[in-house]
Amino acid sequence: MTTTLQVPPKRRESRLQTFLSSRPVMKLRRNKLAMFGLFIMSLFILTAMFAPMIARPSAEAGGNCLRDLNLSSPNQIYNPAGGGFWRALFAAPPSCYSIERESFSPTPSAPSAEARFGTSQGYDIFYGLVWGTRSMFKLALIVVSITLAVGVVIGAISGFYGGWIDNLIQRFIDVLFALPGLVLTIVLITFLKARNPSVDPSLPIILAFTLTGWASYARIVRGEVLRTRQLEYVDAARSLGARDWRLILRHVVPNSLASVLTVAVLDLATVPLNVAALSFLGLGYPTGYAEWGQLVDFARAWLQPQFWYVMVFPAIFIVLFSLGFNLFGDALRDAYDPKSR
Repeated sequence: MTTTLQVPPKRRESRLQTFLSSRPVMKLRRNKLAMFGLFIMSLFILTAMFAPMIARPSAEAGGNCLRDLNLSSPNQIYNPAGGGFWRALFAAPPSCYSIERESFSPTPSAPSAEARFGTSQGYDIFYGLVWGTRSMFKLALIVVSITLAVGVVIGAISGFYGGWIDNLIQRFIDVLFALPGLVLTIVLITFLKARNPSVDPSLPIILAFTLTGWASYARIVRGEVLRTRQLEYVDAARSLGARDWRLILRHVVPNSLASVLTVAVLDLATVPLNVAALSFLGLGYPTGYAEWGQLVDFARAWLQPQFWYVMVFPAIFIVLFSLGFNLFGDALRDAYDPKSR
């Protein structure tokens, strides 16, 4: 009599488990600098998300924000049962993005219970930095999302079809690369604001960064598509009758995004810094909007040891923000780089 041993069926891993155990993710988890950068990124993301709770509008200086949130006292913003809590969290009115002004004195005041980081030109530095983190994140996500989508589509078309289409697109990209990016952005913002002075100040900034930023994504995606379209599974799908757009969207683009996504993570750090530079030059948001560049501009006239706080706190936010995203972005690029495997 023979007995047969039954092998227990192999337990299938979920997609999340497969992702967490993949080689690039394991390489990231072993990189201490990458984890430190991810920790800093998480702090800024949480600061942006919970800005209304961290820097709540006060009854005196933040009356317009409380009024637009239908709140009678600042403490009501901590109540999840009220509508003001959720509106402040996900759809804060524009008045909440105005930096609270404690006084109209141009002389900075030292950190106190009313203004934890002090004031600059009468504006509360702490409120401006916390709510500025939210405004910078929101703007960076919008700009990077639009430029990434436009760059992926144009780069995929250029790399997949080749020929005169590829040549036309690449020569236009060469023209864009021949112009200094920041100078071109400044020219576009100045032109758009002059033509539409009453428009939302975010729209010219978003449009200018989109027009100057999509080309780098398109160039990267084109190179990946040129490699991917020659692989066997693409030829197999074409032999089965798949149309061009199905090949591009289903088979080519999803396998060509690793490199461009790492660049997008790095751009999430560079876009806020460029916006801050524009505001420092007077081309960004109107005076008093919660945004880092204006706080640096306010501090320019008070670079003295006794007024150290007007520059130190904004500089710490900007340096840590850039450091966190660059540490994680560089590690992400190395983890997904085939040459480093």
